[in-house]
Amino acid sequence: MSEHLKSYFAPKSWKVKKKYVKFISKPNPGPHSIGMSLPLNVIIRDILGYAKSMKEVKFILKNKNVAVDGVRRRDSRFPVGLFDVLSFNETNEYFRVILDTKGKIELVKIDKQESSHKICKITGKTAVKGKVQLNLNDGKNIVTDDPQYKVGDAVLLALDGKAKIREKISLDKGTIIYLTDGKHIGETGKVVDIIGNRILYKTNEAVVETLKEAAFPVGKDKLLVKLE
Repeated sequence: MSEHLKSYFAPKSWKVKKKYVKFISKPNPGPHSIGMSLPLNVIIRDILGYAKSMKEVKFILKNKNVAVDGVRRRDSRFPVGLFDVLSFNETNEYFRVILDTKGKIELVKIDKQESSHKICKITGKTAVKGKVQLNLNDGKNIVTDDPQYKVGDAVLLALDGKAKIREKISLDKGTIIYLTDGKHIGETGKVVDIIGNRILYKTNEAVVETLKEAAFPVGKDKLLVKLE
């Protein structure tokens, strides 16, 4: 399998200058789809401008403490996706991956305290020896004693060492949601009603309808992570 693709055919979510670069790296298979992630080398070289060549990118990853969700990464094509926390620990720079209102992957700068947690959406759950294993959107699996978690809910994870659930965010009326698909992608709003697989949410005094699968819970009374 090729490690590169023509930049013209790069996913629409990638903010890359397609006219100036013929080929661009593909992310390795991992927790995020190619359309919802960027390889580390593209972020470091093309998005942040911290390197001018792949050689410089590899030097940074080999010699500097670069981490994703608190885990050091040296693979230049490691996929970094939605709500992941990218840390340059030696320079004390931290970023969270988000989507803008055009569906483009973007980095928002955060502080060290904010980098210690992230939100993940529950995409599945299974029973494991009397407990419940939650399958999260970023590939993580968390085992819990609480059977009340539902697919579509979200959890706030502490990233200090092994990821641990800090807070549950239910997908209910009054929950603040972040849209990850559709024409309102990148927007936030408060749930007004849930009807089957449809959600009505309020944003800027207007009530908008979206599909349940596009809603990512991000808080109850306030946002639990920085999104801008």
